[in-house]
Amino acid sequence: MTTEDIIITIFCDVDSRMLGIAKHPQAKLWPSELVTIGLLAALKGGRFRAFYRWLKRDYDGLFGGLPDRTRLQRALTVHRDWCQRLMAEPSFFTVIDSYPIELIFPIREGRSAQQVGGKSKDKGRWTVGIRLCWILNDAGQVVDWAAAALNTPDQNFHPMIAQLEGRSIVLSDLGFRSAEGVPSNLKLCAKGTWNERMLVETALSMVTVVCDLKHLHHRANFHILARLACATALFNLLLGLFHQLHPTADPFQMSIAEFSL
Repeated sequence: MTTEDIIITIFCDVDSRMLGIAKHPQAKLWPSELVTIGLLAALKGGRFRAFYRWLKRDYDGLFGGLPDRTRLQRALTVHRDWCQRLMAEPSFFTVIDSYPIELIFPIREGRSAQQVGGKSKDKGRWTVGIRLCWILNDAGQVVDWAAAALNTPDQNFHPMIAQLEGRSIVLSDLGFRSAEGVPSNLKLCAKGTWNERMLVETALSMVTVVCDLKHLHHRANFHILARLACATALFNLLLGLFHQLHPTADPFQMSIAEFSL
């Protein structure tokens, strides 16, 4: 697929999910166009300035003209809740895991009073960042997500699990155990058991390679949350598009590499 084909395909899927949301009279973009741009920014990765220059230069006509960069970025942060329309439904078994994202080098810690994130080790190396947590259903699509400082333990994501009580049994590693108890629908799995949990590892490795999600260049919390919301919604959408384009593929196969920009 060409880049233009990818943009149009993503827009068509997003537009079918944005029914019922009206366009603001003063807005330049329709809601489906704004969400599409947010998903493209997450897919492209890197800094938003560079993404805007690329989109404005090559694909401005597809959107009938883009607003100013700062106005576009503000709109994406204000309407990040629209990405919830792309979340999946939980299955009987779901899996949960967290994913470290680097924001700045440790030597830059404390230079700004508005610093986001916390300092902790990631694969043996100190870094300052955040922790993204995903809950996936048995088809590999994201049901819910949350983010916290990197030095936040996995136990802080227990409320996400408790929200699915009566709807799903959530599988996790032993990092989610707590001396104060765990939600009744959480099943702690020892190493080497319930290998279905590798589903979330596969999904997070995909967004690392395709979306460059391991490192974010945003410094404000609302921009970070908007990027994470778009990246999460993007993964669900691309996974669905993969199975639409490859109907003979295994229903549990996961691949989004062909949509890389």
